[in-house]
Amino acid sequence: MKQFLRRLTSITTFIILMSYFNTSLALAEISNSIDFNPPPPPADRGAPGKRGEGASRGECTQPEIPLTALVPSYEQQLKQGTNQTATITEVWGLTNREQPSFWFYIPYQKSSIKTIEFVLKADDDTTIYRQNITAPTVPGIVQVQLQNQKTILETNKPYHWFFNVKIVCDSQQPTTLNYVEGWVQRVNLDLSIREQLKQSSPRQQAVIYAKNGIWYDALTTLAELRLKNLDDSQLAEDWENLLKDIKLEKLATKLLIGTTKINTSDQAKI
Repeated sequence: MKQFLRRLTSITTFIILMSYFNTSLALAEISNSIDFNPPPPPADRGAPGKRGEGASRGECTQPEIPLTALVPSYEQQLKQGTNQTATITEVWGLTNREQPSFWFYIPYQKSSIKTIEFVLKADDDTTIYRQNITAPTVPGIVQVQLQNQKTILETNKPYHWFFNVKIVCDSQQPTTLNYVEGWVQRVNLDLSIREQLKQSSPRQQAVIYAKNGIWYDALTTLAELRLKNLDDSQLAEDWENLLKDIKLEKLATKLLIGTTKINTSDQAKI
């Protein structure tokens, strides 16, 4: 009987300790807020980006928030001549993935969208990927995933992307092309960071990516996690904080749609 009681006490103690340990881990994860640490932007490539802060000319409708790429934006001062400088905007982020995802806010109703196209180019301006996308049924944030298995980003090479949306208000007006553009660059992660990612939950992976300046992967990890847990208030707060870090908090409450249908026959054959 005494042996049984000792055994029961040991089991109870073990359960209490494990419960405390798991609770501590959960609290540590919640308290570890997401914080994007932007890396230094690259030198100017002679092709400033366009994230979407301003409305396009000739736009037949004026949405509250324009077509926008969910990517960091940096302003750089460039010398022109002896005493002159010019300000350019770099729209740019890092990824560790061979095939990263890209996220865009589309403010238009489906009825006014004629076509949507995503284009990816190498640094020498060669088109390596082209994808036509079905318009979402309602305005919101969509995900573009590279579908062609031959399109794999090489490390330490910049790639130039374009997201083109043609809209038309009615048959009496010409089509208007609205677009955003920017850059993505793949980098290798240190061994220590890769080990952290292996041992972390999806939310903690987003925190690690953000802390180390890997924008595209932090955003995608958190967005896909949110799509699976729409009622999670902690993830909603993380999403707002991450977008706030790149001054896009106005998009935090916009509908997160995710992937839409694509026309695989229109992909570039590379």
